[in-house]
Parts: sequence; structure tokens; C-alpha cells
Amino acid sequence: MSERARKELRRNYPNLAEELGRIGTVKVDAVRTSHREAEKVAHSVQDYEPTTIDFIRRCENDDQALEIINFLEERSEIESSYAQRLRVQLVERGLRSFGKRRKSGYYERGE
Repeated sequence: MSERARKELRRNYPNLAEELGRIGTVKVDAVRTSHREAEKVAHSVQDYEPTTIDFIRRCENDDQALEIINFLEERSEIESSYAQRLRVQLVERGLRSFGKRRKSGYYERGE
């Protein structure tokens, strides 16, 4: 960003400029490629139906995640195009791009 643009940002949006100027970063641990999956997560835990991503986040390795994706696609629980995007994400970004691993009992404990 040029110095001129920085000055303009500070003049027009002083609070935002201050926040952007602070030291520190926020790490993004997960990527949602489907708005439908993201919307499911936004609802309450009561009557919660696990999403494809929830199943993948319980996996310990890429092979398990791929097995979940293939299984859900074969049962027509997810569309082929979505399954393909998940496979690409798995290969290109890795298993943890779907989020931190969730262990058994995660939902029961209310974490």
C-alpha cells in the first residue's frame, strides 16, 4: 500500500487504520467452500445434524477423510461437484484446512 493510500485510510477511517496497524495476526484454521455447509454450522447445537466438514474434522489422516467424502458422495448426501472441491482442498491445503481435529465426545462436552 502506498504512503498516500495509508494517509487517506488514516484520515477517512482512523479506527480501522489503528486496528490494521497493530502488531499481531489472526490465524485462519479452516476454510468453508460451501455456503450451505457454513449455514448448517451457524445453527444451534440442539437438533444439530453433523455436516460433511464435521465428519472430516474427526479424521486422523487424509485417507480417512477421502473415505468419508467418497462414502457421502456415493450415498448422494453431497453433490459430486462439492465432493470434488473437498478432494481438491484436501490435496492442496491438507486435512487441517477443514479445521482443528475434533475428538470423540466433542459435542457431548459442548466445546
